[in-house]
Amino acid sequence: MSSGVWDLMPVRCRWIETLRHCGKTLLRRQRRLLRRIKKVYLHSWRSADELNMLVGAKVGGATPLVIACRNGHYDVAEYLIERCKADIEQPGSVTFDGETIEGAPPLWCAAAAGHLQLVRLLVRAGANVNSTTRTHSTPLRAACFDGHYDIVKFLVENGADIEIANRHGHTCLMIACYKGHIRIAKYLLSLNAEVNRKSVKGNTALHDCAESGSLHILKMLLGHGATMDVDSYGMTPLLAASVTGHTHIVEHLINAEYVLVTRQQRIDALELLGATYVDKRRDMVGALALWKRAMDDRFPADGSEPIPKPKDVPRIEAYDFAVEPSNAQQLEEILADPDAMRMQALVIRERILGPAHPDTSYYVRYRGAVYADAGRFARCRQLWHHALDMQRAVLPPLSPLTQSSLFSFAELFSYMLAERARPPLRGRIVPPVTFDDVDPVFRKALLEINRGMELLDSKLSIDREQTLTTLQRVLVISLHLATLMARLLEEPECTEEVSANIHKAVYSLVKLDIKVRQGRSALHVACSAEGSRSRGGSAWLPAPGDAQPCCAALVALMLRLGASPLARDASGNTPLHLVCKLNPCPAEVVRELLAHGAHIDTVNYEGETPEEILRASHQSLSAIVNPLKYTSLKCLAARTVKNYRLPYRHVVPTCLHSTIITH
Repeated sequence: MSSGVWDLMPVRCRWIETLRHCGKTLLRRQRRLLRRIKKVYLHSWRSADELNMLVGAKVGGATPLVIACRNGHYDVAEYLIERCKADIEQPGSVTFDGETIEGAPPLWCAAAAGHLQLVRLLVRAGANVNSTTRTHSTPLRAACFDGHYDIVKFLVENGADIEIANRHGHTCLMIACYKGHIRIAKYLLSLNAEVNRKSVKGNTALHDCAESGSLHILKMLLGHGATMDVDSYGMTPLLAASVTGHTHIVEHLINAEYVLVTRQQRIDALELLGATYVDKRRDMVGALALWKRAMDDRFPADGSEPIPKPKDVPRIEAYDFAVEPSNAQQLEEILADPDAMRMQALVIRERILGPAHPDTSYYVRYRGAVYADAGRFARCRQLWHHALDMQRAVLPPLSPLTQSSLFSFAELFSYMLAERARPPLRGRIVPPVTFDDVDPVFRKALLEINRGMELLDSKLSIDREQTLTTLQRVLVISLHLATLMARLLEEPECTEEVSANIHKAVYSLVKLDIKVRQGRSALHVACSAEGSRSRGGSAWLPAPGDAQPCCAALVALMLRLGASPLARDASGNTPLHLVCKLNPCPAEVVRELLAHGAHIDTVNYEGETPEEILRASHQSLSAIVNPLKYTSLKCLAARTVKNYRLPYRHVVPTCLHSTIITH
């Protein structure tokens, strides 16, 4: 046996171990890749380029060297670098804590995983210590994230730049402070890291430290000149600590020997921390004590000028028109009413943080969800509408937060319908879902769709494909809400007035004539698998009792209101094509489409008819309808012309050309 084989054998054993870390689905393909590398290496007279090609090949988005560096297999990496001359800068995709990192160089993988010996090997081989992933993260930042101090020190000593930030503007110091890695933060500060540098959203290392709750690091930052700056939401590190509930950070900042905050900032911090005690810790007594301290600061006993609460704060119906107490006695009175304490927390948070801060709407939605769990659905909807209105007023079109709020409404209505279909649990009676419940949410969803369409029509620089994707998600939510309304038409108690209002509401969706991803219309989406799916392919909300992803009642209603059954998407599919791709195919939807003019023999751009699509999934059109009933003489003639490739231009009237083409 040649020496080359003996060189490879011990490496191969470790290689197989490496492959097992990468997932069983990739194991067989990666073994095959290794065998090819071995074969080419032992017969190098064939082609040195082929070995380079195999060593650089990607399986599951990762090269052999990336896989070895991610999983800490030093011998494999050494063999690939020194014997196979692998490209030490070729990036790949790796997974850490369930998150896929795209474009990660081998050095980044080794640093992130904490493999110091591999880091040394790669640097010795000439790897760029400042190479980055697609999100502009360096190996040094990756090591700072998980607290690998020895790797951080080694990289810095070999030229790593401590000030390179990722795409969000987060530096190595910021991430070390956020993750609470004291030793790394101290080391970076000793290198004169820029302590007051701001990220894209305006936060500093002091903000990150206050959010994570590390008092030791906070003191180090202040000792190196950190200042109390505000981020893009107007948040100071003091308020950041109050929002996250880190009492020890708040106390240190407001009681420091040297003045760090103003009196007004101290009052706001105590009041906001009290709101956090109510909603996050459920500590009413602790919250009241903090609010009393803030009240004492507002009206000091030493005769200093008082700082009364603002008088122009509007009373909000969703908060039961709550008014903030103006003295200690009023504070004591609300302690006996837990609901009043909760509303106070929401009022204080909205006043101090403002409607633009994500935490403001988050806690309003959270409180609504608690009410829903208790069966108080009307209060839930009231709070959620207020949160949605705040988001739509301050957030850009198609914001993920707005989508989430709309989705929560759809989820709530589906839950209520499902609960009503079951026997009452412990005497709990769930109220019916009415048109008046669904319609306000549906209208807000359509307004969001309009904003998205205007964004697409504008000349702004946007990621068009991403915008179409998010627009489709909002459309899916709107279609689910429309499904709920279409089902109300089937209820015996549905009045003529409600029926007319439902038709008007759904017509407002149909007349938008929206086009989303792949050029699909609202009817396309309603008839497709996307109609019941969302982010990452997970299920949206199938309607209660439905095994099918599209609702015949909604499709029928949209067709009656003018939605075209002959519309084509970018692949030439009509809604009927998409319905037939479902397994099982919803027969009632097929019948509705055919009854409103869809053609069973229309071909898409792949030359497939709906019947052929059904046959491919072992389903039969004849089991759903009688095909002859929906086949006209014109269709048969067009099919004959097309199948036999008969010349028809200048022979048949121009008005019939489109009929021939579609068949």
